[in-house]
Amino acid sequence: MKISEKIDLFLNKYIKGDRYLWAFISLLAIFSFLPVYSASTNLVTTYGGTNTVFSYLLKHALFLLVGFCILFFTQFIDYKYFYRMSIFSMPIVFILLIFTMSQRKELDGVNASRWLHIPIINISFQTSSIAGLVIFIYCARYLAQKKKERINFINSFFPLLFPIFFIIGLIFPANGSTAVIVFISVLILLFIGGYPFTSIIGVFLMGILLAGIYIYSVIKWGNPMNRVYTWKSRIEKFLDHESEESYQMKQSKTAIVLGNKFGCGPGKSVLKAFLPQSSSDFIYAIIIEEYGSVGGVILLFIYILILMRIMIIATKVQNYFCSLLVFAVGYPIINQALINMGIAVGLFPVTGQTLPLISAGGTSMWVTFFSFGIILSVSRMIYKNSTNTTKIQINKL
Repeated sequence: MKISEKIDLFLNKYIKGDRYLWAFISLLAIFSFLPVYSASTNLVTTYGGTNTVFSYLLKHALFLLVGFCILFFTQFIDYKYFYRMSIFSMPIVFILLIFTMSQRKELDGVNASRWLHIPIINISFQTSSIAGLVIFIYCARYLAQKKKERINFINSFFPLLFPIFFIIGLIFPANGSTAVIVFISVLILLFIGGYPFTSIIGVFLMGILLAGIYIYSVIKWGNPMNRVYTWKSRIEKFLDHESEESYQMKQSKTAIVLGNKFGCGPGKSVLKAFLPQSSSDFIYAIIIEEYGSVGGVILLFIYILILMRIMIIATKVQNYFCSLLVFAVGYPIINQALINMGIAVGLFPVTGQTLPLISAGGTSMWVTFFSFGIILSVSRMIYKNSTNTTKIQINKL
């Protein structure tokens, strides 16, 4: 047997679902080694110790390896398990978020109230990333379940909106940007799922009202060290064009300008040593500096291609819940990517969102791989159905 035949046999046996999506995911993951390796010099300078650039690269490789394992095994899970899982996952996420809020610790000198720290195995992870995914699946389940019924703001409040608002409310104090992004993604999913537009407006206004009450309460009576003041400062600087931009935005825009059309070359970034979070939140600026605006546009184009594959899978599958599920877990990934890129070029205020499959990190990356695994699991159904149809047609002949 030839090597090419062995590869085809392996792919047909173990790699299920949409091959194009597999290719795009692998391409982004492999490419991520270059900017992460380059930007990690900033981490060595900042934190020092025994860590080296190679150790950060090895850590990134391990995160990707675990992520691909999650992707590989998730693709074999039947969609029915995700349908059942969503209802039981909501109380688990609630408990995790409560534990997270109760921990008053710091991680590498940063406020770690958004991370849940497990002391025995010394691992920290962001519960908000997991909570967002659970909310999306839960929302898709409800909309699919009530497809043939008339739903509105009133009769869907307690079974749908109350749990969503409650979970987002637990995320909001420590991680406002993630809570806002999850909320916007839920609104889009409600629109796609046929939720009445007037009720969507009501959900939006209610979210604004609750967020406004919390922010007002903190400013009026809260702790001056609350993150609300950080949000306020970032938004004011973003809106006031005459004020001096934050240090991060200055460095990010400088990196983009230095990149010009074709960049200064892999690993030759100058700003990576001065730009905070250059290996995570602002990695897109480093990519443009090293690979130019051409490299930045190509990366954006790959994310758009992933979105197109998500839409193709969602429209081809002959199951309403699966269609909503693919949109529910897939669109937020692209949304996060676009927001991260928009922050780097100055379109949005600084929020701290990572670039999916590219930025260094653990929880967010694994949740992204799990989300793609769900999409591949659904796309596997399309492949099975098309294969069975072909077999039936051949047998008729």
